[in-house]
Amino acid sequence: MSKIIPTISSGLAGPLGVLHLPRFWQKVSLDGVAKLREDYPACGAGFDQMTLDALGLDKDTTIHYIQSEKPSYFAFEAWVSDNMKADADIDAHNAAVTGYCHDDATRGEIFQLAGLDDENCSARDAVNLNNYEDWSEFHQQEVLG
Repeated sequence: MSKIIPTISSGLAGPLGVLHLPRFWQKVSLDGVAKLREDYPACGAGFDQMTLDALGLDKDTTIHYIQSEKPSYFAFEAWVSDNMKADADIDAHNAAVTGYCHDDATRGEIFQLAGLDDENCSARDAVNLNNYEDWSEFHQQEVLG
């Protein structure tokens, strides 16, 4: 069985309103059962760590909870709500996620993978560019083999 490329966008939030949290949960969940594609980190230094830091969650504790308890997304959000810092600024976190842009080299690599260029795509933000990369990788792996 092929490993799974996560396609939940960092631009999505669950009922708690935290952008990227559903994607983080999916990646850590997949990694816990050895189904996350190897070039996707379960918990990387970018949006994953930004989200944990914004919520005041310990990385190892959070990963352990997801991988040992295997909660539904909504059970995970309830756990986050019970364990996050009281003064978490979700609006500031969401603004940081939506406002983050990749450098020109990374954008160029993603555009090349997706068959896009500066003339036919105006996206510069990391959320959209990461979506383009995920969709292109998924298509190449699952459709083209």
